[in-house]
Amino acid sequence: MNNSSGVTTIALSKGRIFDDTLPLLAAAGIVPQDDPETSRKLIIATNRPDVRLVIVRASDVPTYVQYGAADLGVAGKDILLEHGGDGIYQPLDLNIGKCNMMVAVREGFDYAAAVKRGARLNVATKFVQTAREHFASKGMHVDLIKLYGSMELAPLTGLADAIVDLVSTGSTLKANHLVAVEQIMPISSRLVVNRAALKLKRDAIQPLLDAFERAVKK
Repeated sequence: MNNSSGVTTIALSKGRIFDDTLPLLAAAGIVPQDDPETSRKLIIATNRPDVRLVIVRASDVPTYVQYGAADLGVAGKDILLEHGGDGIYQPLDLNIGKCNMMVAVREGFDYAAAVKRGARLNVATKFVQTAREHFASKGMHVDLIKLYGSMELAPLTGLADAIVDLVSTGSTLKANHLVAVEQIMPISSRLVVNRAALKLKRDAIQPLLDAFERAVKK
């Protein structure tokens, strides 16, 4: 499935990633004609007739790019790890959307002691694949509980002993009497490209990649 051959389609999600990507788009001479926060349009034209944006849920960006419904996209490393990255080229770390994937527990919960004695912990997260690999690498036995909403509630209600979630300032953890006890990895957003599109539309896509790279390195 490929979108119209003469148009380059970039998949973005609303919010912070969209806002942080605007300067990079500008560096490539691309200006969106609508603001996704105020417009209901899901396909947004730009000042260039050969480039359009599609607004999708953050977790869907790799899927749109993988299947060729979008040629390029911007997705967090956390989402790409869960997706697996099949059929996707990841040429550039855009250094935006920075945060850390952390293990967090209730205040007063002795995580280090629980790990030391080999306790089997219940861990709530939406990053099941990444969490599984992390705890397996430590030789820990955990039961993973997949949640889609506010992770912070899980330890407070007794649903889980710990959570794996993205932390930027830590203020949400603090407000809910949780503490981060372990960093799994730093996270940032990546430029992702459909491998077939990179070959078939190289003349259109390569200049965009070069402009993004120059902007990131400034």
